[in-house]
Amino acid sequence: MTQPRLTPEILVPRLGEYLVQQGHITEADLQKALAYQKKNPNTGQEWHLGETLLTLKLVDRRTLDQAITEQIIQLRNALEDANRYLERRVQERTAELQLAVRKLSELNQLKANFVANISHELRTPLTHVKGYVELLAGDLLGTLNEEQKKALEVARQATMRLEGLINNLILFSQAARGELTLHLIPVNLYKIATEALKYTYPRAQERNITLSADMKPTLPLVKADEEKMSWVVLQLMDNAIKFTPAGGKVGLIIKREADTLVKVSVADTGIGIPRKRVNEMFEPFHQLDSSSTRRYGGTGLGLALVRQILDAHGSLIDVQSEEGKGTIFSFTLLVAAPPA
Repeated sequence: MTQPRLTPEILVPRLGEYLVQQGHITEADLQKALAYQKKNPNTGQEWHLGETLLTLKLVDRRTLDQAITEQIIQLRNALEDANRYLERRVQERTAELQLAVRKLSELNQLKANFVANISHELRTPLTHVKGYVELLAGDLLGTLNEEQKKALEVARQATMRLEGLINNLILFSQAARGELTLHLIPVNLYKIATEALKYTYPRAQERNITLSADMKPTLPLVKADEEKMSWVVLQLMDNAIKFTPAGGKVGLIIKREADTLVKVSVADTGIGIPRKRVNEMFEPFHQLDSSSTRRYGGTGLGLALVRQILDAHGSLIDVQSEEGKGTIFSFTLLVAAPPA
């Protein structure tokens, strides 16, 4: 099959209609040319309409070239107008998005300030409540019977939980406002882990969960903020216990990786996390189960803060999970340089 010749005519649409509109040919001339192409299919395949009009001497070459050039110029102008319109729309949309980002940033700042103010206001009365509960529990305000002591223990546990939530809110507000500072020193991870196990053991025992640890006292010191790293390990342990059913296991593993890294892992045999929803866990104030009948409490801040603290340490948190079988949270820290 013969390929159509490359001519300027292939750049313009509906040449025949344009020639009729400009008065270069009549409608009858156009129909005659089209009928000629139908009767001569081979010629129709080889030539465009302009070539057919020239063959039938219905238009001359100069007129045809001028008409094609005019159409090309019109198309070019239309394309330039379209490009200018698109550029203007892109600029407008960019400005709108920048404004939306600024407003979102302002809202986040307001939210962080609000959370910080409320948290500090809550801490003051809580301190008084906690103080009097401790006085009562210590028989410093009079002798209590067994029932009263049990009731006070429940109140003490509740105040401790509330204090933890408030501290999390304060820490989150600091991170949201860019005020999360680190005091990096050589830190003993073995000591931090031992304290975390000691703190979480009663709750694990209460829920019939087996705690285990795989670590050595000879672990090298790591470069970290001791207070915040203690909070991270404790939060991961507490989170694992919360989402592990009775009879399950939670393990804390700390091992040296290569010469410069120490890896910390918290593994559980809990409910697991759907793979496509792993990233949702690290969104502030977000719960994977947001229904009104959800089983597990919390503000949804714990893991969000864990990631922010680890990010500040230059570390990433890794999640390996299988739904219904358990989850492993892991991160690495740099070994502290020995003193000069």
